[in-house]
Amino acid sequence: MTATTLAARPDSRLSAIGIIRSEWIKLRSLRSTVWSYAIVVVGSLAVAGLLAWTFNFSEQVPPAEMHNDIVVQTVTFGIYIAQLVVAVLGVLVVSGEYSTGMIRSTLTAVPKRLPALAAKAIVLFVATFVVGLLSVFGGLLIALPILAGYGIHADFGDTTLLGNLVLAALYLALVSVFALGLGTVLRSSAGGIAATLGIILLLPTIISAVIGITQAQWAMDISPYMFATAGTGIFSPGGELSQGENLLVVLAWVAVSLIAGAVLLKRRDA
Repeated sequence: MTATTLAARPDSRLSAIGIIRSEWIKLRSLRSTVWSYAIVVVGSLAVAGLLAWTFNFSEQVPPAEMHNDIVVQTVTFGIYIAQLVVAVLGVLVVSGEYSTGMIRSTLTAVPKRLPALAAKAIVLFVATFVVGLLSVFGGLLIALPILAGYGIHADFGDTTLLGNLVLAALYLALVSVFALGLGTVLRSSAGGIAATLGIILLLPTIISAVIGITQAQWAMDISPYMFATAGTGIFSPGGELSQGENLLVVLAWVAVSLIAGAVLLKRRDA
């Protein structure tokens, strides 16, 4: 839907489905969306295949109870890269409208504003989740035959295997919505991307450095609650928090981001 079309119907009352449909049209019309999702899928498949191929179990094959963990680690390793791509996309979904002036047409068509933000979040979440599923399960199809050559076999009778793959896609979707919230707060592509990547990449690195240098207790206490640390713990358990606790931590980060974005979207001029 173009800015001209939206502006021409300021008195029209869009239903929730109509708002979501218009946001879906905008999302899939962006070149950045196509390229970002393509990079996520292709990159994840390539990383899964490459990682599986580079394993060396010539001396001793790990015990069977470790096989599913090896499969999950191999298939989800691409998430560490994909999260950066969807974070950038999440910011651009809203900051791009501010840079082009399209946001005025959006808010004219949806004067209450918050339904527009909710629709953006829903569309972005669902699209990224589906792409995440394609990435991890596509990586599974590529990695399994390679790992089988090393004697590593997945046990699909263990539901945690497929569950962790789904949780990896869920985390990717939550990253995109978290970035959307920060993009709404900052209304700047550069600022939003810098803030999002700073929280995902830089903040855990700084905390780890502080722990390594000073062994500060406060840094050790907050380390498990960093966005990326808790996020990867959702599908790759083994840290201080359980998978459920990690999910709650990430949901809290996302909620704060979206609430802050919603409050500022409501109060500020377009």
